[in-house]
Amino acid sequence: MAKLSWLKVWGMMAVVFLPNLLLAQDRMPDVKYYEQDDITNQIPYFDNRFHIDAQLDEITLLFYRKSGTPPIILVRPDGSKVKVNNFPKDKMEWFDDRTFDLITIKKPMPGPWQAIGDILPKSKIMLVSEITLKVDPISEIVLSGETLKIIGQIFNRDQVVEDPLFNDVIKLDVDFFSTNNTSFDNFGAAPVEIGSFRDDGYDLDEYAQDGIFTAEFVLDFSPGEWVPIYKVIMPMATRELRQKPIILQPNPVNISVETTTEPLEFHTLTLNIDDTNVDPNSMIFQGKITFPDKQTEPFAIMEGEGTSRIKKIGYTEPGVHRLSLKAFGETINGREFRLVVPDFSFNVDRKNGLLVPTINGEGGVKSEAEQAAEDLAKQIEEDKAQLEMEIAQAKADQEAAQQQTLIIIGISNVVIIIIALGVFFFLRRKKKQ
Repeated sequence: MAKLSWLKVWGMMAVVFLPNLLLAQDRMPDVKYYEQDDITNQIPYFDNRFHIDAQLDEITLLFYRKSGTPPIILVRPDGSKVKVNNFPKDKMEWFDDRTFDLITIKKPMPGPWQAIGDILPKSKIMLVSEITLKVDPISEIVLSGETLKIIGQIFNRDQVVEDPLFNDVIKLDVDFFSTNNTSFDNFGAAPVEIGSFRDDGYDLDEYAQDGIFTAEFVLDFSPGEWVPIYKVIMPMATRELRQKPIILQPNPVNISVETTTEPLEFHTLTLNIDDTNVDPNSMIFQGKITFPDKQTEPFAIMEGEGTSRIKKIGYTEPGVHRLSLKAFGETINGREFRLVVPDFSFNVDRKNGLLVPTINGEGGVKSEAEQAAEDLAKQIEEDKAQLEMEIAQAKADQEAAQQQTLIIIGISNVVIIIIALGVFFFLRRKKKQ
């Protein structure tokens, strides 16, 4: 008896997976069910009977049962029983867990079979022949920092799979692979794991378990030429869908700053818009300024034309100013988009009575990550120095305490000696009298 961990099976259902189907006259063989309600693919709760067609070369059954109950027992059409601890190893594989049985049968006996056990009422058998994923193509113009909503559906051969229990059995992932084209900046870049499709009604997915899978792609990686690869991961197999390469364009918004030297004036932020791929007149912005004292100020730029927008920031004090910014607009082909502009920060120091922006080695202001690393290093040094001072103070206190203890012991000994001498001379004098 082999074990299959929970991570290898997603969901609560019974599936028939057929990697090798013997098709006659281009017809998919049917799995027939004994039931009274005419619900397609439903396993009756009390009978749990199903019919295996003679054309099936191999099947894999996945039965879900109540947690902690014993493995099921299969009854062949001839009445013989198959158990988890008694099955032909050359014709069957059986994985059992606390909540399911996964059984593969080669050349199964045609006819009516029955499963006996505490099988869940909503368990189903599905004939799976060729699982494919169909995904909306990605737009020709996509921008670094953009968030995309992508829709996909699962097909079982030519039929859309709308069974919500089947959604729990599969996992849909998407990765982006560099084409390693030397003409682009992402040459030699490692694959990027974008995320997973979901059909749970959260985030960008509109309705839970409606058979429409939604993926939210955050394109926060290097611009360049990439190939989207979608994966359908099942307990028994993995399928891939490769779309044509896309070119991830650079973020169209660049920020520059001009600092002031007068406390009553303003720093000037300029948002520069590259109009190669976007309509600059459609751009609006929402952002937040974080001042050196950690106070924040939200702002929005709703109007403007041309390739630049200006934001005035009042001077409050020297230190690191951080800007987080989101942009909304349309591409030159009319597609609406939303994206996140890379975090921007500048450090204003007071030096010789002047305010001077701190510039990094590449001629731009320090990024938030660089400034955060620098602040962290300074904080570590300060904490280290403080710790050393505390250790030194504790050591000095300990030495002082030890010295005080020695002094007390010494004084006590002297007092004892004086008392002893006094008693000695008193007794000696009294003896002479």
